[in-house]
Amino acid sequence: MTTIAAARAKAETGERLSLADAMTLYQENDLLFLAACARRMKEKKSGRKVFYTVNRHINLTNICRSHCPLCAFQVGQDDPRGFVLEAEDIDRITAEARTVKNLSEVHIVSALHPDKPFSYYLDVVRRVKAALPQVDVKAFTPVEIVNFARQTGKSIREILELLRKAGLDSLPGGGAEILSDRVRRIICPNKATAAEWIETMKTAHRLGIRTNASILYGHVETVEERLQHLITLRDIQDETHGFQAFMLFPFHPAHTELGQTYHLQRVGSWEDLKMMALSRLILDNFDHVKAFWVMLTMPVAQLALGFGADDLDGTIGEEKIIHAAGAKTGRGITRTMLRRIICEAGFEPVERDTFYQAIGGQPAEQTEEKEAVRCD
Repeated sequence: MTTIAAARAKAETGERLSLADAMTLYQENDLLFLAACARRMKEKKSGRKVFYTVNRHINLTNICRSHCPLCAFQVGQDDPRGFVLEAEDIDRITAEARTVKNLSEVHIVSALHPDKPFSYYLDVVRRVKAALPQVDVKAFTPVEIVNFARQTGKSIREILELLRKAGLDSLPGGGAEILSDRVRRIICPNKATAAEWIETMKTAHRLGIRTNASILYGHVETVEERLQHLITLRDIQDETHGFQAFMLFPFHPAHTELGQTYHLQRVGSWEDLKMMALSRLILDNFDHVKAFWVMLTMPVAQLALGFGADDLDGTIGEEKIIHAAGAKTGRGITRTMLRRIICEAGFEPVERDTFYQAIGGQPAEQTEEKEAVRCD
């Protein structure tokens, strides 16, 4: 049995935590201690810098064959709320995106449409890359990659190679939820298994495709399953070194079958911040941990900068999946607002690209932003 004193000593010195250590620290519930340790680890990784990017999210469709109880975004094929973006829609979105100064990333995720062929998704990537050649195309979670493989009879590697040839640069980290098949049988029984999610990420890393990683917590998982998920991600990173950043996704139960069935409530900010700090401490081989403001709310995301996070993600544009489940955050934010939030927390804002390369100089502000914010 791990003692509290032993677990605290490891956290203070940055020594690798075991599952037992993490469980002990979680149960002790000393939030300020965890914050101090996580902040120390963050500062060893990135000093006083906090990163953000100018990005645009595109959700291609909400029509999905998986019918996952955790999802409020999906609809059936005959539902009047259903939508699918076609070629002209992608062209319109990319034309708008070309007007955004220093846009560095287009983030594309979708539902598992029952009829759209893999060629549709390849064409989307080609169109976005042709219209925005300087922009990183971050597209399709492992759940979507596995679905393409099942559709076509191709291997995960073949699918990734075809997407990369079409213009894909990196993968988002979604669809991991909890890497436990017990949990997945309840929350997303028709999606990729834990092993398939892991295989997809490892294959992408071997091909030189960088990815993110994530966790969805606060539903039917146990604390041990939650913390084991983090250790599994750490093990993958030890092997491949292909993860760029980790993101926390608290479950938003509103409008979901899972929330209604299990009478779930959104976890509180204490839990969010404890998970942020523990994630930073457990994931000692990850360079970056994001406080994804769309999921956390901006006040909690700003606080998370003192709990080990070093990235606020980006300007987003329009996001639909999380908002369908009841997220109350705005659908986009300006770079000036992001910089102000980072400065107010006492950190140095750094505009970055997808691969955490700083974008040189102070960026020109978008037309609706009257003046740049400087940290004095």
